[in-house]
Amino acid sequence: MNTQSRIALVTVTVLVAFALGFLLGGRTSTQATFLSSPAGAPESVDLMPVWKAWELLDEKFVPATTTDPLGDSDKVWGLITGLADAYGDPYTVFLPPQRAKSFEEDIQGEFGGVGFEIGMRNGILTVIAPLKDTPAERAGIRSGDLILEVDGVSTQKMTVDDAVEAIRGEINTEVVLTIAREGEAELLTIPIVRDIIEIPTLDSELREDGIYVISLYNFGGTAVREMRAALREFVAEDGDKLLIDLRGNPGGYLEAAVEVASWFLPVGKPVVLEDYGDRENAFVHRSKGYDIMEDDWQIAILVDGGSASASEIVAGALQEHERAVLIGTQTFGKGSVQELVDVTEETALKVTVSRWLTPNGRSLSESGLMPNLEVELTTEDIETGLDPQFDAAITYLTTGELIAPELANEEDVEALEEIE
Repeated sequence: MNTQSRIALVTVTVLVAFALGFLLGGRTSTQATFLSSPAGAPESVDLMPVWKAWELLDEKFVPATTTDPLGDSDKVWGLITGLADAYGDPYTVFLPPQRAKSFEEDIQGEFGGVGFEIGMRNGILTVIAPLKDTPAERAGIRSGDLILEVDGVSTQKMTVDDAVEAIRGEINTEVVLTIAREGEAELLTIPIVRDIIEIPTLDSELREDGIYVISLYNFGGTAVREMRAALREFVAEDGDKLLIDLRGNPGGYLEAAVEVASWFLPVGKPVVLEDYGDRENAFVHRSKGYDIMEDDWQIAILVDGGSASASEIVAGALQEHERAVLIGTQTFGKGSVQELVDVTEETALKVTVSRWLTPNGRSLSESGLMPNLEVELTTEDIETGLDPQFDAAITYLTTGELIAPELANEEDVEALEEIE
C-alpha cells in the first residue's frame, strides 16, 4: 500500500507486537509479562486477559462446522478489528489484506461494483447517493434507501466496509439488495448487475432564460479543474444567475471543497473548521480568495439526503456567508474525517481523526444542513419526471422569491407580495 501515515495508535502497535511475539517466540512467561505492561502503553492497561483468552481458545475451541481452521494471522486481524469496533464509530475500521486491497481500488477511481455511496444513519446501513450513470442508478436505487439484506444476508451487524465487500463481486454478476424505502409499505427486492464503475464529475448547461446550471456529482480529482472551466464559461456569458446542483453528491477531497468555495468567498473567510476534539485546537480552512462573485449574482444550491461530506462543506460555507441559498431537503450529515494508516504492508486502519464544523460552528455529523427552502422530491415526482426542487430553484433565480413550487405561478407570487 502506498499511503502516508501520520498517526500512531499505540494500542494497535501493542497488539501487533503481541501477535508477532506469539508467532515467533511461543507462549512464555516473558511474553505474558510483556503483555502486562508493554512499553508506551498506559499504566492502567493490563493485556493479560488478551493472552489468557488466546490461550483458552487455542486449548478448548472446537469448530461446529467443517470450515477452514482459523490461522494465527486471522486471530490478530480479529483482535485489531475488535479494538477498532470498541470505539463505536462506523467509519473507524480495520482493513485486513483483502479489504485493504479493495479500498485501494476505490480511491483509484475505477472499480467493479454497483455504483453508490453508503454510510451509517441511526445504526442502519443507508444509501448516501447512487452515482450518475451506474448500475445502481439504473436499477432505481435512491438516496436514503435502507439496505437490510445483501443476497439474503442481514446487514444488521455489518460495518460499512463489510457491506462494501459483500456488495462487490465479479463484473456481470448479480447482487440482490433488500431495501426499505420511505413511503413504501413493502420491502423492495432490487437486483443489480455489477459493472466497472467510472465516476463522472460534472455537467453544465446555459438555459435559454440565462440561468447557468452546474451539476457537480463528486469532489474527486478532476472536480476543481472541471468546476473552474464551467465557471469561466458562466462568466464569459456575463451571467448573474447560477444554479449548483449538489444533490446526490457524496463528497470527495477536502482540498477540492476549499478550492470550489474559494471561487465565491473573499480571501481569509472560513470555509470549514476541522475539529480534533481535546487533542488540539480546531484548524480553520480559509478561502483562497479567487472570489469571482459579483454583488448582483444570485446563487441557488440544490441539496438532498445524498449531499454529504465535501458537498456539505461547500453548501454550508456559502449558506452561512450568505453567498447562496439552499433548496431541497436536509443533507446526509457526513462530517467526519478518516485517515488511512498502515498497520502492516498488507493491512491498514481507517480511523476517524477529526470532524467538520461549518464557519458558524455547526457540526455536520450531528444533523447535516437544513435548506433555506425545504422542498420534497417524492416517488411520484420521480416516476412522472417532475422535479419540484429544481423548479423552486429556477423560481428563486427568476423572481428572487423563495417559494414552494405549488405557489410559484404568477398569481400566487403577486398575492404573496401584497401580503408582505
